[in-house]
Amino acid sequence: MDRLKVAIVFGGACEEHPVSVKSAQEVAKNLDLEKYEPFWIGITKSGAWKLCENPDMDLEAGASRPVVLSPDRSARGLLVLDQGRYETIQLDVVLPVLHGKLGEDGAIQGLLELSGIPYAGCGIQSSALCMDKSLAYVIAGSAGIATPRFWTVTADEKIELGQLPYPVFVKPARSGSSFGVSKASDDEELLSAVEEARQYDAKVLIEEAVIGSEVGCAILGNGTDLVVGEVDRISLSHGFFRIHQESEPESGSENSTPIVPADISIESRSLVQETARTIYRALGCSGLARVDMFLKDDGTVVLNEVNTLPGLTSYSRYPRMMAAAGLPLAEVIDRVVALAVMGERDGR
Repeated sequence: MDRLKVAIVFGGACEEHPVSVKSAQEVAKNLDLEKYEPFWIGITKSGAWKLCENPDMDLEAGASRPVVLSPDRSARGLLVLDQGRYETIQLDVVLPVLHGKLGEDGAIQGLLELSGIPYAGCGIQSSALCMDKSLAYVIAGSAGIATPRFWTVTADEKIELGQLPYPVFVKPARSGSSFGVSKASDDEELLSAVEEARQYDAKVLIEEAVIGSEVGCAILGNGTDLVVGEVDRISLSHGFFRIHQESEPESGSENSTPIVPADISIESRSLVQETARTIYRALGCSGLARVDMFLKDDGTVVLNEVNTLPGLTSYSRYPRMMAAAGLPLAEVIDRVVALAVMGERDGR
């Protein structure tokens, strides 16, 4: 049986580049080479595309060959520059392992739609919606999901001080992995937090703090045929949860510990999972996503955010939640790739 030719795209020209590389390295460890012929496409921090032997290579060193994804549907694959000429490599499917801007916001998904190559994960619309937290809140709220009270601040907009119910969280509206996120307890801290968030996005989100436990749920599948992973809970010793901001994430965080399965009641677990399903469907997600929520003391579940290309590193939450539900990363990869290929046959 011929192996599926799969391009794994990783790296990216954004602040989440290092996390993406680690995710790709973990995928490499769990990819079944009897089923797949992998083509590792590393995107440098400056945005250059390189064909690599594996995701452990130094993308900036120049040993890899330049490559582009052809937007011409008749090519359906990669154009590799070799000694001044382009070689075409046809692909069966693309597995994006990108996080943040240009990878999780619909940009790469748009290029893949133009190329006509099936790809794993959410489509353009759901990727863009979930990336913009304020838009995700509006859509989820219309589906009956509780969301934090929030305000948005555009690039040139001035903030009216003395109007907010402190404490609040300030974050870039369209970023991830806690980059640019701050907690503000007064007007002075608010102004500083907004400037910090503006380093990552011109649109800033201000949220009223939700008092409750941070919980998450991993989802895999399309439509109503969904696999729901175990729920996790983030145990905090102090401060607030800042994912992928640790100096040595493989050895743990200084203030947070993920507990999988979450140490919550059976009723709360079921409610969190059902809420995650509802959010996933309302935002049009497909393939996979991690839904982050708050569980309040009164049992209410409140949306935090949705990650449409969640981290797949050895310490990431999504693979841990799926493993706790009986799906190791190798099987998760098999399923999301199969969903992508089946989606093309079904006219996705």
